Amino acid sequence: MSNSSEPSLLRDFSFPAVVAGLVAALVSYAGPLVVVIQAARAAQLSDERLASWIWAISIGSGLAGIVLSLRYRMPILAAWSTPGAALLVTGLAEYRYAEAVGAYLVAGVLTVLAGLSGVLTRLMARIPVTIAAAMLAGILLRYGLGAFGALDKAPLLASVMILTYVVARRLLPRYALALTLATGVLTTAVTTGLHLGGVRLNPAVPLWTAPQFSAAALVGLALPLFVVTMTSQNAPGFAVLNAAGYHPPAGRVVLATGVASVALAPFGSPGINVAAITAAICAGPDAHPDPRRRYVAGLSTGFWYLLVGSVGMALAQVFLALPSQLVALMAGIALLGPLLNGLAGAFAEPQGRESALITFLVSGSGITVLGLAAPFWGLVLGILAHLILTRRRVPGQTPHLIPDSWRRR
Repeated sequence: MSNSSEPSLLRDFSFPAVVAGLVAALVSYAGPLVVVIQAARAAQLSDERLASWIWAISIGSGLAGIVLSLRYRMPILAAWSTPGAALLVTGLAEYRYAEAVGAYLVAGVLTVLAGLSGVLTRLMARIPVTIAAAMLAGILLRYGLGAFGALDKAPLLASVMILTYVVARRLLPRYALALTLATGVLTTAVTTGLHLGGVRLNPAVPLWTAPQFSAAALVGLALPLFVVTMTSQNAPGFAVLNAAGYHPPAGRVVLATGVASVALAPFGSPGINVAAITAAICAGPDAHPDPRRRYVAGLSTGFWYLLVGSVGMALAQVFLALPSQLVALMAGIALLGPLLNGLAGAFAEPQGRESALITFLVSGSGITVLGLAAPFWGLVLGILAHLILTRRRVPGQTPHLIPDSWRRR
């Protein structure tokens, strides 16, 4: 997708894009942040160090997302690695905190080297469009299912929010997400309350920790953190952007996140990477009908990250206080458009439907093999199936949608 010939932030600014950024931030903090807090508690970190950790990942994600979105005029969002944080739940219990910081630093350096190599750009350019779209759809499937699954657990809230979204898409499509979020918060406040009384707005105080290096932490934490971030976060993140029609230079983007990771590692950040789920929210049509103006949603997300980071735990506690059903509903509804686009792109070409189906099912399965998450294996198996099923056929042979080995069963 080409950049606008005369970019102007004032001209491109829109309220729906700002709301999309707010929803993306809501999804980031209300869900994955729980894993961060769990990892910090497992390591018995003080509240001050936890606040510094939240400051670091928020500031790093916000600045990187703003810079990249402005530079390339695309909704390129940065985030912290949720699988990486999950890895730390056990990893921080095995190593001293200073050794973990040293591992963060090494993982960031490896990310910088990966960005400089140029290999990522070449690899992303070789992924078939249908496979990228199927991977996106598989990643987003559980969010869509979660939204409608809430009809059983929170029928009133789910009914109100889903009905609001459908009606707003018909009458006020540009404000559908804003109206849905407002209706959901209002319904929650009336029925169960928001319970925000314990929130205190105190400025965050970053705490520097001098990194220490040990062979055990480098092998047991730095390398796994780098691999998990690259495969479970960066690869799906670029797949989301490619499926939405955006093709940023992967090497330069990863380089930027690597620099942010290195700079903030001593303050507790385990790494900054390319976002996937939140990027799908900001790259979808609800952010703006014109794809060239959706980068504003990336700027909005970055702004909310910076705001949350500046007050440490305070605003994070606001997001954490929101009922899980409200967050699940808002995430699922916000991702309906990207999910639909992913499914449409995945199965648009008859010749690639089998490999796209494999990618979609594996990516949405939730499996973890060898420490690598489902989207990675969906990408690997999907590309393998694509290479096998779309190989050049013998001249005169009639191609079949279903392979012969399948037809004989």
